[in-house]
Amino acid sequence: MPGIEECLAEAMGIGGALGVSLVDWTNGLAIGTAGLGPDGDHETGAADATELARAVTQTPSFADPDSGAPPAEDVIVTSGGTYHLLRFVPASFDANVFLYLRLDRNTANLAMARLRLAAIADRLVLS
Repeated sequence: MPGIEECLAEAMGIGGALGVSLVDWTNGLAIGTAGLGPDGDHETGAADATELARAVTQTPSFADPDSGAPPAEDVIVTSGGTYHLLRFVPASFDANVFLYLRLDRNTANLAMARLRLAAIADRLVLS
């Protein structure tokens, strides 16, 4: 099973990938990064994405009460030239982490990126 660095490298292989971070949303810090962060700064991007992750996970409207699953699997934000994709990483222990992938909107296939990032998150081994 791949670790953090391998998963980040695999995420950078997704078409249109600009940068990726594994973020701990309890403190807003990037655990690992690859590629370019927003404006060249992964830490600021991680902190900003954490605010969004917290808003989504703490809002009951996004929950599916019948599934018992977390309130959200992923979050997609679009901007002028970029897709921002947050994918929550399932963990058997109390981990609050997500993958934050930035994609070039002109070259990325958002649907395919979402599927590939989900597969990466499911295989991620946190140590």
